[in-house]
Amino acid sequence: MTDLRLRIAPVVGDAMLEQWRHVHNTIVPPAAMSLDEARARGDRYRLENAYVGDVLVGCSTVRPPEGEEAVATVIARVLPPYRRRGHGTALYDHGLAHARGLGARVVETCVLAVNEDGLRFAEARGFAETERYTLEGESDVWVDLRLAAL
Repeated sequence: MTDLRLRIAPVVGDAMLEQWRHVHNTIVPPAAMSLDEARARGDRYRLENAYVGDVLVGCSTVRPPEGEEAVATVIARVLPPYRRRGHGTALYDHGLAHARGLGARVVETCVLAVNEDGLRFAEARGFAETERYTLEGESDVWVDLRLAAL
């Protein structure tokens, strides 16, 4: 019998990194990365994949705390067919625990503005919008959000 519980695993090796990249690029196509770009990100941040059985359902990124405020970034991504099943909450809670373990006192996240599911998800967990912006030379709108209380 197949275990259908969510399993979250750190990204190790190029096969898992390619899976992480697939989810990332599906959710945020304007910021699509090559394998080398994803590899560089994995050198700086904690990248994890989420599976139900052997099926990839999502991924996450935790950027370690920085600055005087010890601000960490936690991003949970779930592929559209697997949303509203608790996977995003589990990924987010797992990433938040990791950020806290690194000493984060403040947590932020970033969502592509057209990702209404992602914005609703963040706001339902206590995040408040701090900024909307477009990157130079691009038209996509990004939303930075900060967790009201850690």
